Amino acid sequence: MASSPKGPDLFTRLGRTVVEIVDGVFYGAGYFWQVLVGFPDFFRKRADSFRVLVMQLLFTGVEALMIISILALALGAIIIVQGSTLLRSFGQNQLMYSILVVVITRELGPVLTAFVIISRSGTAIATELATMVISNEVQAYIAFGVNPITYLVVPRVIGVVVATFVLSIYFSLFGLLGSWLPASLVTPLSFSDYIEGLLGALKAQDLLISLIKAFVFGAIVAVISTFQGFSVNRSTTEIPTAGIRAVGASVVWVIVSDAIITVLSYLK
Repeated sequence: MASSPKGPDLFTRLGRTVVEIVDGVFYGAGYFWQVLVGFPDFFRKRADSFRVLVMQLLFTGVEALMIISILALALGAIIIVQGSTLLRSFGQNQLMYSILVVVITRELGPVLTAFVIISRSGTAIATELATMVISNEVQAYIAFGVNPITYLVVPRVIGVVVATFVLSIYFSLFGLLGSWLPASLVTPLSFSDYIEGLLGALKAQDLLISLIKAFVFGAIVAVISTFQGFSVNRSTTEIPTAGIRAVGASVVWVIVSDAIITVLSYLK
């Protein structure tokens, strides 16, 4: 009796997986290089892509202000209410300001801002570009001599990076200043004393780390989302898959880059 054919062995599957990963890394690096090369062309022909940039700034930045405000205020209130109760029992109320600065400015502010942008703009960019690929709009741009990287990708990258940068600053300011209201309800505290305590705990390094994270996170979300949008082939069922891949990859790389920047910031 003839034996049934066997599937690929473990080493074959492992080799294919490694090849796919390496191929994806090189392809992604090449795509990132094409985006960087497209920046000079965008600024030389910015009139053609300026509307795309403005629309991206409005959608990613302005329309997300309400969500960012609610998250920042809620986060500050939780830290104040939980922390003040715990620290008061140890007689360390002054540590509340340092905790607020570290948690909101250095850590959760940039990360939560990036997550909001991933859930809104990341999925929107990936699905929009995927739809354009499926409907042959991208091929039409190429046929008319328009570089899709310069016209479609670069303005979206700039818009997402700028919006992430500004929203992260807004998150920190709104979270720190807005936390005074719940703080005053828990412990009688004047606004001037609250600001003085925050300024005493806030350091230039905290602001610098926050801004670096915001810039890096924005670039990660924008590049991955546009990359996944262009990665589809011909089937319409790939459009939602592109959005899912964009969200998953963006979240992973935001967390990884956050950990790397945080560790590097504490190295002497």
